[in-house]
Amino acid sequence: MPMNTDGRHGNLVMQDLILPATHKTPAALAAYARFGRRLHWVDSNNMPGSFQMNTSWWYKANREFVLSNPGSPVGKPHTHNYPEILGFYGSNPDEPDDLGGEVELYLDGEPQIITKSCMVFIPQDMPHCPLLINRVDRPIFHFSVVMNGEYTFIQDRE
Repeated sequence: MPMNTDGRHGNLVMQDLILPATHKTPAALAAYARFGRRLHWVDSNNMPGSFQMNTSWWYKANREFVLSNPGSPVGKPHTHNYPEILGFYGSNPDEPDDLGGEVELYLDGEPQIITKSCMVFIPQDMPHCPLLINRVDRPIFHFSVVMNGEYTFIQDRE
C-alpha cells in the first residue's frame, strides 16, 4: 500500500531523493554510483525548517577511488562549524552488530577501523576524513546527520 502524502502534513513525508546542486552534477552522481546508492537527502531547502540528514546503501569498497580522487569531500580532512553524527549499520538481521565490512574513518588524523554497526559523533570543528570503505561483504547502511539546515564544510589546509 503506498504511503499517503496528502493532507495537512503530507509535506513532512519525504519519499524521493532530492539532492542539492553540489551533489547532483554528472561527476558527483557517477562517482557515488560506483560504490553505493543514495536513498534520501533532507535539508532546509527541500523540507523548510529541517536539519540536514542523508542516507545511503554502500555496496562496494571506495578506498581506491577515494585515494585516487582526493578532491572529493570524503577524500581529505574537513571540518564543520556544527557537530555531525555518522552511522554505519550492517544488513544481517541475525547479526545486527556485524557491519559486514570494514570502514576506515580518520578523526583528527587518527584512523578508526570500524567493523561493528555504530554511530560516530564528530564535535564541531574536529577535522575528519578521509572516509574509506575498505571492504563490503554485505550492504552497509550509512547516514549522516548535521544540526544545520544545509551540509557545508571547510576543507582543511595542508
